[in-house]
Amino acid sequence: MKRRAWLTLGAVVLGGGGVVTYAVASPSADSGTGARAKRPVKVYDLALKGTRSDRRELPRTGTEQFSMLGVSWTGATKPLDGTVQVRTRGRETGEWSAWQDLEVNVDPLEKPEPGVRGASEPLWVGPSDGIQVQVVREDGSTGALPNGLEVNLVDPGVVTDAETRTEGAEAEPAAFVAEETPGATTSAPTDVPTDAATPTDVTTATPTDAQTSATPTPSDSASASPSSTPSTSPSASASPSATTPSAPPSTVPQPPVTSRADWGADESLSPDPSEYNADVKAVFVHHTTGSNDYSCADSASVVRGIYAYHTQVNGWNDVGYNFLVDKCGTVFEGRKGGIDLPVLGAHTYGWNRESAGIAVLGDYTSTSASNAALTSVARVAAWKLGQYGADPAGTVQLTAGATQKNYSGTSYTAGTKYTFNRISGHRDGYNTECPGNSLYAQLPTIRTLAAGPVQGLKVTSLAGAGLSSSTYYTKGAITVRWTATTPASLIKNFQLLVDGNTVATTSGSATSANTTLALGSHTVAVRAVHQSGKTVTTAAVKVVAETTAPTFTTAPKLSLRTGTVDTTAVPVTLGWQAADNAALSSVKLLAPTTATYGPTTTSAAKTAKSGTATTWSMRAYDYAGNYLTSSPSYTPVILQESSAVKTGSWTARSSTSYLGGKSYSSGSKGASLTWTFTGRSAAWVVSRASSSGQAYVYVDGVKVSTVDLKSSTTLYRQAIWTKTWSSSAKHTVKIVVVGTTGRPTITTDGLVHLK
Repeated sequence: MKRRAWLTLGAVVLGGGGVVTYAVASPSADSGTGARAKRPVKVYDLALKGTRSDRRELPRTGTEQFSMLGVSWTGATKPLDGTVQVRTRGRETGEWSAWQDLEVNVDPLEKPEPGVRGASEPLWVGPSDGIQVQVVREDGSTGALPNGLEVNLVDPGVVTDAETRTEGAEAEPAAFVAEETPGATTSAPTDVPTDAATPTDVTTATPTDAQTSATPTPSDSASASPSSTPSTSPSASASPSATTPSAPPSTVPQPPVTSRADWGADESLSPDPSEYNADVKAVFVHHTTGSNDYSCADSASVVRGIYAYHTQVNGWNDVGYNFLVDKCGTVFEGRKGGIDLPVLGAHTYGWNRESAGIAVLGDYTSTSASNAALTSVARVAAWKLGQYGADPAGTVQLTAGATQKNYSGTSYTAGTKYTFNRISGHRDGYNTECPGNSLYAQLPTIRTLAAGPVQGLKVTSLAGAGLSSSTYYTKGAITVRWTATTPASLIKNFQLLVDGNTVATTSGSATSANTTLALGSHTVAVRAVHQSGKTVTTAAVKVVAETTAPTFTTAPKLSLRTGTVDTTAVPVTLGWQAADNAALSSVKLLAPTTATYGPTTTSAAKTAKSGTATTWSMRAYDYAGNYLTSSPSYTPVILQESSAVKTGSWTARSSTSYLGGKSYSSGSKGASLTWTFTGRSAAWVVSRASSSGQAYVYVDGVKVSTVDLKSSTTLYRQAIWTKTWSSSAKHTVKIVVVGTTGRPTITTDGLVHLK
């Protein structure tokens, strides 16, 4: 039953004095949320009018919701030699878009049925409710535009799932042309305007090759009756036939494909049986044009819109492409007949009988296709070509089905063979910009992805092993990590090789593998196997497995050094010497503080607390992870000056600046202080000033040094002289005042030794 639409007519006064009349469609039935929850695809047609033979236009027009549009005209064989521009009003924002060009250089029909219309490529604009169109003959031409020009609006509908689609659901009415009428007044209409958009359902005939179709036939409503897609059958024929062939196995896995039922194909729009080619020799890549800003959640709507446009506007018996791919990499089944069969498509004029067509949703004239889209196109192409043993990176001879020129000017003669890449662009076969300059430039990438081998494979690290120069060292267990630029979905597996032999096999999505090496020297590499079977192997790395721990050729030892002394921080030097049979990696100080040193470092300046035994624990590592720990203990001891044996005249002094708060001073020549101790290192601690004099130092009765205590600034608790022995023993240190002229006084603050 038809839905009756009543019109409400109004007027708006323009700033320049003109008036725009407009019409608003008011359906008699409820059009609320419930009615729109599930609705079928609909196409509405608006006539383009004009007073000149070389110009047609549609002023700004309010409509019901649509998301795709195109322009069509009477006569499928007559090209539209003109410029078509459209702009639309967003349903959500209410704002008008910028002008967009429509692609009108569409592949012609080889054998058009009577009444079939010519049409532009469909343009996806997203949910819209207003449109303005202008069609102008190319500059310099005086010829008339084709008759019957109209804009075709596609509402892709809403389909919740295959089971709940409504049979014969009613459509919302379209709006009507709003013409500028200077001085017009408002009045109530009595009849539906003749420019009303007409919802159309189409039953089409079987195509003979490219966009072959039948005359559209209007009906009351569209029905949604999904059906499953056949995938196998008896035998293949040498030429396109309605006989369903068998599906040959492919050399590569089939990628996931969203079926026609899942994207909501109304199979009543394509009632004719499928035709089949003998095989698939090549794949042509397309873009659908339109916005790239679609949400991938709306991709099924875009596909439904293209399907409706091809069947109800172009008049074809099905969508032209064999497959469609969105920017997120989702693959959609296109033309029915079985995704694994050589279905005759309608995508590349003159070359459909030996090929399949894959279209990427969006416009890639100046924008590159996403990696996800490229990957999916490559997977589909490799799978289809793999059914017939074809190398996606190779070339093939195709027989021209029409005499024509392609986009670059190459001439083709019907019946003659020409060389094509197995994966070609639409423009290679026909005079069109499709698939856009950017996507066309990405075809070599698609061929490489499809054909293999895996690209960018490299080992990035070996966990459980240390690298020294160009050699890794391990105790045995390692984890090898790698990266590759080829997407995982195109990789069959990775193999871990040790000395050329496979020791582990992982999935194509893996990035690491584990193994344990026997003691000795080995080579380790990673091999990637592309889904095509082609392999590539990383350069081998040398790995040595060894379990011998490093040694301390000189155990960690402390010695006193010069510097400022107090009871909590006595300046010391920590020294050691480590070695390894393979490659020493580092030496770490574990206590009383922590630090890490390189393999060639043998000492470090530290401080130690006096009067406390402290363990100095160090660990030497090699690159394999073997280690040895050494933990000697040392105690710095401060001997006060009062504990020394005195000769001559000494004066006691008190100050918080001195160790223990006291010190001895003497300016008497020959006065001395003598300490006897057992240890392996000693340091004399003094105060220094500009008036300080000199002293002789005797060790075990032998004069070893003359020390000048003069300093431009006053300094306290200074270890000014030190001595270290190879081992701990009993020693005597004697300090003697020189009696330096003009500054004979020295002030001693004690002696520090290590035990």
